[in-house]
Amino acid sequence: MNARAPFLALAVAETFSISGTRLSTIAIPWLVLSTTNSPVSTGLVAMMEMLPYVVAKALAGPLIDRAGPKRIAMACDAASVVAVGLVPLLHLLGLLTVPALLPIVFAIGALRGPADAAKQAMVPDIAELAAVPLERVTGVVGTIERLASTVGAAGAGALIAVTGPAQALVFNAITFAVAVLVVGVGIPALRHTPAAATASYGRDLLEGWSFLRRDAVLMGIVTMVAATNLLDQAFHTILLPVWIRDAGRGPELLGAILAVFSGSSMVGAAIAASIGERMPRLVVYTAAFLLTGFPRFLVLAMDVPLVAVFATLAIGGFASGFLNPIVSAVLFERIPKPLIGRVSSMATALGWSLIPFGGLFGGALISGIGLSAALMLTGLAYLAATLLPLARKSFRGFEKRRIAGANAS
Repeated sequence: MNARAPFLALAVAETFSISGTRLSTIAIPWLVLSTTNSPVSTGLVAMMEMLPYVVAKALAGPLIDRAGPKRIAMACDAASVVAVGLVPLLHLLGLLTVPALLPIVFAIGALRGPADAAKQAMVPDIAELAAVPLERVTGVVGTIERLASTVGAAGAGALIAVTGPAQALVFNAITFAVAVLVVGVGIPALRHTPAAATASYGRDLLEGWSFLRRDAVLMGIVTMVAATNLLDQAFHTILLPVWIRDAGRGPELLGAILAVFSGSSMVGAAIAASIGERMPRLVVYTAAFLLTGFPRFLVLAMDVPLVAVFATLAIGGFASGFLNPIVSAVLFERIPKPLIGRVSSMATALGWSLIPFGGLFGGALISGIGLSAALMLTGLAYLAATLLPLARKSFRGFEKRRIAGANAS
């Protein structure tokens, strides 16, 4: 097999699975909001998907290290085909209600968490097989993620408008099926610790947590990302859709705005992939968060012309493209290879730990203080979350480069 074939296969699988997932993140909230007219109900459904996602992702690490990331990714994506396909099927039969939707989105989240963690755990091995710098691989994967998000968001708005939000999820099921096929054919079995099964599952999980909490840089990243992810989730699932609905617009505008953000983010990620190993990490990381955070909340709160909204989202998206390549490279450099699965899944799960509450947080704010005030308050919280970790001296170790998979302490 060509040394770079697994890298290409991972990129293709990520393109399909992420584009489908982006469609579902637009279609499901829009389905609930349009049928119930309730921001709180919409936030509840979003929470029921993201809470099991986070928990399953955190618990999947030892299984990934034991069974190998390929096997876990394929099994979970295959089951996701069935789970996602239930939504359009029940809608077609006239049986889709919010109570019926809740266990389905719970299952979707529980399956996506381990699948995403497994694909992430493949990155160091695939970089080694392809003999390319880790920043190059994380940058390309980040570019692929943004490309898939752009295509998914742009296509989602049009598809939802034509078929309705429930039936649009048929495409999501198809993308998961394609991802299973591509991973199965194009990526070899990758196993980090063949002897790990001799230890207890609980000990494996505790070992991953113990390593993570001792690393001040990783904990700083996890804390900052957890806070900003909460606010991003509130923005994408509640604040932005309600702002669009109140303006008398439809899902086409929601898809277009998210596509502009993701498209410009793809450009930023592509640049990060090409020069990532030469960038000053901490400066770029901080500047990117400042540009991608507060300004987009501000322009919606001030109700500026639509062209200014698109321009602000384009700038913020471009800046956000630099984040994941840097964060992923730091993460993989600081984790010993035998612990990649359990530590990386634990770190990303903790970073996502507040996302389940983002929709409820946004819905409660709108109900309590109104949309404009909710946008401004959320934006200021984002600004504070961006700046607070910089006050810690230990966080400056973010800048230091290490050999990926070395025995960091």
